[in-house]
Amino acid sequence: MPNQLHDSASEAKNVIRTHRTGYDLLLHPGLNKGTAFTEEERDVFGLHGLLPPHIGTLENQRERRKKALDNEPTAFGKYSLMRDLQDNDEVLFYSLIAHHIEELLPVVYTPAVGEGCQRFSEIWRKPRGLFISYPDRHLMDKMLANPRYNEIRCIVVSDGERILGLGDQGAGGMGIPIGKMALYTALGGIPPHHCLPILLDAGTDNQALLDNPIYIGWQHHRVRGPEYDEFIEMFVAAVMRRWPNILLQWEDFAGENALKILAKYRDRLCTFNDDVQGTAAVTTGTLLAAVQATGVPLKDQRIAMFGSGSAGVGIINLLIAALKDDGLSEAEARQRIYAFNRHGLMVEGDPALRASQMPLARKKEDVEGWKVDTAGPISLFDTVRNAKITVLVGTSAQAGAFTEETVRELARNAERPVILPLSNPTSKSEAAPADLLKWTDGKALIGTGSPFAPVEIDGRTVRISQTNNSYIFPGLALGILVSKARRVTDGMIMAAAKKLASLSPAVQDANAPLLPPIGDSRKVGLAVAEAVGMAAIAEGVSDMKPGELGDELRKYVWEPVYRRYELVKGDC
Repeated sequence: MPNQLHDSASEAKNVIRTHRTGYDLLLHPGLNKGTAFTEEERDVFGLHGLLPPHIGTLENQRERRKKALDNEPTAFGKYSLMRDLQDNDEVLFYSLIAHHIEELLPVVYTPAVGEGCQRFSEIWRKPRGLFISYPDRHLMDKMLANPRYNEIRCIVVSDGERILGLGDQGAGGMGIPIGKMALYTALGGIPPHHCLPILLDAGTDNQALLDNPIYIGWQHHRVRGPEYDEFIEMFVAAVMRRWPNILLQWEDFAGENALKILAKYRDRLCTFNDDVQGTAAVTTGTLLAAVQATGVPLKDQRIAMFGSGSAGVGIINLLIAALKDDGLSEAEARQRIYAFNRHGLMVEGDPALRASQMPLARKKEDVEGWKVDTAGPISLFDTVRNAKITVLVGTSAQAGAFTEETVRELARNAERPVILPLSNPTSKSEAAPADLLKWTDGKALIGTGSPFAPVEIDGRTVRISQTNNSYIFPGLALGILVSKARRVTDGMIMAAAKKLASLSPAVQDANAPLLPPIGDSRKVGLAVAEAVGMAAIAEGVSDMKPGELGDELRKYVWEPVYRRYELVKGDC
């Protein structure tokens, strides 16, 4: 196995054994230490002359890279520098993030990753992960068989069709699996050599990409229908042949595809969709924290879900489960939620409803007698006014959809209204936190999908919680891997949500932010992982004993530090 970097004995001694030398060693991002190679290692591995004479440290290197980042004026420029660093020296990349989480998370993930995907063809330089294009679909087994993938334990895959709120980015969507897997390691401690980002290139309907001579993807309109379904099936079958116990995360598939794929495969292998289940968990966790701060139980809240794509459907389904946990029946829980599509409030009989949305539609008698301002679909404002909504959640990617009129009406219904404009990147947010606080006299409890600066109001500073999936999916993946769960259950998703809610600063102080600081994301990831692992054990999808989980978590978590190297002759 020529790319086996670790074995149990060498790990116990904090040593990496490898056969690579010279350029081959320096060009491997998982092994390169740059100037931090010792004098002895330079002798043994033939590095003299390839490196400057300075013997550096990881601390020196972090300082050098941080200065370069600080000198780069644009978010995209910083993103590009971090991507280059990841492809050059993974330990330094993750060490830099660990020491500057709050500053660099928006650089390696949202919102900067959005522009990174849009301009991915401009900055692609080195292979990372796998591009599996539709014309090459019959080569999947051969691609996956490469020995360099022997240690893979988890995959994030996208087809690039629905990147954040930016739509179809084709092969540029690879920026999302790369970014997600970076957070698997940075926030979850999953070893980077266990992670494989994959882009399924089924074409693109983005005309700008089809016309762009430097676009790196398959320049063909998207394959759809039975051909697309067969492509996905071929991929899942090939993955299961290569890694029967793999964790597979689906990411940024178009709404109906996302729901259909999850339903089809969730009982065949260990898999989850972060847009559906991760978003649901972080939203539910944030809302559970918020209702504790308001003092009004979840079962007494009335929720408007503005946007009912895959994310909205996932949120609603988990909220219904949470409402049932709070004592309501299924029917009573559904009565607490008002769901919207792009036309307005979803009401039965609307021909525009998709199959996944029909169970979310209100009965016609539910809205009879409502006072509405215009004929046709019922607006968000009219719903807030008539249904006495207390919670607004947005996954619509419609910037400014939470208008002043609507928010002021919401504030009449609740002493502390909860408002979660979750669409990202920032340009797609349903409202700006400063406006929301202004329109509610500083009383709103707010969580946003993208990062926003603190807001000054009434002589106090309000930190805005980023209701971001990064609080959930790294810990969810870690808990699944360490517990060796065979499936991802709804109970595991709910366990992640409830653990996040329990960590809310607002539990202790009703005026505190709803979520822990982004800088604590690593601690949050470990806490979520333990809750998920315990749920997997309780639900019988893991054979681990409860008392073993904590020790196994601590042993598994990878830290970004340089290790001593030993040369192995021939293949390792």
